Amino acid sequence: MMVGDSTREHTSVTLPLAGESVTRAVGAALGQVVTRGDRIGLCGPLGVGKTAFVRGLAEGLGLRAEKVRSPTFTLVNEYLGGRLPLYHIDVYRLEATALDLLALREFLYGDGVAAVEWWDRICGESCHLRVALQFGVGTQRNITLTAFDPRYRHWVESLKEQKPTWL
Repeated sequence: MMVGDSTREHTSVTLPLAGESVTRAVGAALGQVVTRGDRIGLCGPLGVGKTAFVRGLAEGLGLRAEKVRSPTFTLVNEYLGGRLPLYHIDVYRLEATALDLLALREFLYGDGVAAVEWWDRICGESCHLRVALQFGVGTQRNITLTAFDPRYRHWVESLKEQKPTWL
């Protein structure tokens, strides 16, 4: 099933991001609710802030955010020592064949949290939460969080209902 498949029950919210610190704050808030085996699918153009979001996610997991680097050339960066392991995966340079996905299984379905940049290039896999970042006006970005898992639907609904202090 492809990401964004309208046949799956989901809940979405779109929020403005006034800079990298706010992008990281959303990621850090998510880091408080992720659990073992979660797959976070990140989508958006080059330079929009996907890695900044993952730095925030790392902070929320109790990891050192300054260690987080884009895995564009390494495919997977593994960060240990926090509440859960974080597997930061970038499939930008992959065609995402069945063999590639097989090689990534241990990370996608492992004991940690998989944050996958360019998730929209992976066909046939599902994520618990899709994070789509888009350029806005000037330095502003917009983030659309789409929850495909009941736990994340609750989190996304709470963002809709009350404006968090970090926005």
